[in-house]
Amino acid sequence: MLQFGTGFLFTKYAFSIIYLQQNLTKLFPQMFMFTLMNRNLLIIFLLLIAVCSCKHKIELKAADLYGKWNYVKVENPFAHPPDSVKHDEIVSEKPYILFTKDSLQMWWGGGILSHGSYHVSADSIHYTEVLPGGKTREFPFIVTKLEGNELVFETTGPDGSLVTTVKEK
Repeated sequence: MLQFGTGFLFTKYAFSIIYLQQNLTKLFPQMFMFTLMNRNLLIIFLLLIAVCSCKHKIELKAADLYGKWNYVKVENPFAHPPDSVKHDEIVSEKPYILFTKDSLQMWWGGGILSHGSYHVSADSIHYTEVLPGGKTREFPFIVTKLEGNELVFETTGPDGSLVTTVKEK
């Protein structure tokens, strides 16, 4: 299934502009000398933008996630300046995320960093983290890629991370 991005909206409005230009050309022909070939090239260009802005929509199923997913890359693209966890730290700390039927655990350095429950919806993993004192915190992981044994997800906000994981066999 395809999901339309901003290029689709841009193209929609560009066609409105072309329609407006055609009607204005009738009123002010000298002002809008727009050849048929140029207009066709513009339409082709706008259609190309619309097609390129479409992305493949991921339909998650909880069963696709079950198992241990080892971190291979952690980036913080929204940090100023953008940052990432060094490869040596990932190798030494051996972080991973473990999905079971009814729970999610994040491990770092041999200990549980976070745990809670989750459910999947479209392209998101909705995580409810259990905090000390029985409190909870909810936030989504947006899955940008799930192909074979590779899972890429991101969290949003200024502290958001982009995490690439590989499923352990």
